[in-house]
Amino acid sequence: MKSRYDIVVVGGGLGGLTAANRLARAGRSVLLVEQHTQLGGLATYFHRKGHIFDVALHGFPVGMKKSLRKYWGSRFAEQVIQVKSIRFHNPQYRLESTFDTADFSRKMEEEFKIPRETVRAFFAAVANMNYYDDQTMTTREFFQKFFPGRTDVWRFLMEPITYANGSTLNEPAISYGIVFGNFMSEGVYTFLGGTDRMLQMMREELANNGVEIALGTQAEKVLVDGGRVRGVLLNGQAVSCEAVVSNGSLFLTAFELAGTEMLSAEYAEGLKAVRPSTSSCQVYLGIKKGEKIPFIGDLVFHSTHPVFDADALCAPKISSRTFSVYYPEIRPGSDEYAIVASMNARFQNWDGLTPEQYRSAKDALVEDALNTVEEYVPGIRRLVDYTCAATPRTFQRYTGHVNGATFGTKFEGLRFSQELPSQVPGLFHTGSVGIIMSGWLGAANYGVIVANEVDKYLSTRQ
Repeated sequence: MKSRYDIVVVGGGLGGLTAANRLARAGRSVLLVEQHTQLGGLATYFHRKGHIFDVALHGFPVGMKKSLRKYWGSRFAEQVIQVKSIRFHNPQYRLESTFDTADFSRKMEEEFKIPRETVRAFFAAVANMNYYDDQTMTTREFFQKFFPGRTDVWRFLMEPITYANGSTLNEPAISYGIVFGNFMSEGVYTFLGGTDRMLQMMREELANNGVEIALGTQAEKVLVDGGRVRGVLLNGQAVSCEAVVSNGSLFLTAFELAGTEMLSAEYAEGLKAVRPSTSSCQVYLGIKKGEKIPFIGDLVFHSTHPVFDADALCAPKISSRTFSVYYPEIRPGSDEYAIVASMNARFQNWDGLTPEQYRSAKDALVEDALNTVEEYVPGIRRLVDYTCAATPRTFQRYTGHVNGATFGTKFEGLRFSQELPSQVPGLFHTGSVGIIMSGWLGAANYGVIVANEVDKYLSTRQ
C-alpha cells in the first residue's frame, strides 16, 4: 500500500468494484480496500466441505450484459446467459414463466383473464416510469388502478420483486416499476461460471487497469482538512487521497467514516429518519458428489401464505421462500449441484438470541428448507451431505451493513447518498440504496454514476 492515491474506494461490492474500474480506466490512481477477506459484498460466494455456494439469488436483468460490456469488457458480457425457467407455486396459482413482457402478458391474459388492452396499458405505464416521476403514488395504488381487487395478479407482479429488493406495496410505484421494467425487457439472466468466476475476472481486470486491492483492511475515518477530503485512516495508517468512495453502509459512511460533526443538523436528522431495508436468511444445501437432482427450475418462488404480504415474507414463521438451483451447466466442467433457499427477514427477530436459541433457530431454517425441497426432489435428505444457514446477523458480520440490511435503505435513502459530497466535499457514496439502485444491475450502474461524479470533482480541482 502506497502513501498516496487519487481515490480510495472503501468496500468491494459491485458498486465499489465498478467505480474503481471506471476511475482507473480514466487514468486515476485507485486503492480499493475491503474489510472482508474476499470481494463481492453480497454478490459473493464461499467454499464449504468441497462445495461452492453463491450468496443471494442468481438472477439479474439483461441490462447487466450491456453494463458489463461497457464498463468491464466484452468477455464479461459473453458470460451472461438467460435462465431457463422460473416457477411460482402458492395457494393462488402454480405457473412457470420465462419472466419477460411477452410471457407475463400471455399469462395475465390466459391464466388471470385480464383484458389485453389492460395488460398493454399496464406495461406501457411501467415502461414510461423514471426516477423523476411523481413519487406519491404507491405500488398498491398503481396496481389498484389497473387490476382492482385482483390480489392474485398483484402477487404475480410483485412477489418476485419483493424477494429481489425488499419493496412493499406501500412504497413509491416508481421504485417497483423501474426494477420490474428492467426484468421485463428480456427476462432473467445469470453469470456463466458462477459468482466466483465473475469476481475472479473482475479482480484480474482491476489489476490490469492498475487498481491496487487491499483485503482485510478496515477504513476507520475520513481525514478532512481545509473543508475537503485529504485522506483516510486504514487499519491505523493514514493514506492521502483527493476523494473517497464508500461502498459501505450509508449510515456508517456518514455517521462514522465522516462523523456527525461533518454533517449539517438538517442532513443528519434526515438521514436518521431513513429506513434501512430488511435483511435475509439463506440456507445452503450441498448435493453429494456423484448424485444428481432433476431439473426443477432455475428459480422457484414457493409460498404457503394465502396472499402476497410483505410483512409475512419477513416473519419468523416462514411461509415464503425462493430457491436458486445450481446445476453443473452453470459452472462448465463441474458436476456439482447445489440449492440455495432465500427468505426475507428482519434483524430484530434474530438480535438478542442466546447462543442456544440462535443455533436452534438456524437448525429450524435448514429443516424448513429440506421439508419444502422434498416437494420437488423426493428423498432430498439422502442426496444432501452439507447444510448451513445464514441470518441477518451473518450479513451484518460480513458486510457491516446496519441490521444486516441486504438492500441498503428504502427509497428515501437515495437522496442522502447523492447529497453526501455536499456535506463532505470529496466523500462519495455508492451502494444499495433507494431500491432502484439495488441488485446487481443497480449496484454496478450506481458505481458508474458515482465514478463519473468523482472524476468531475477531481477534474475541477486540477
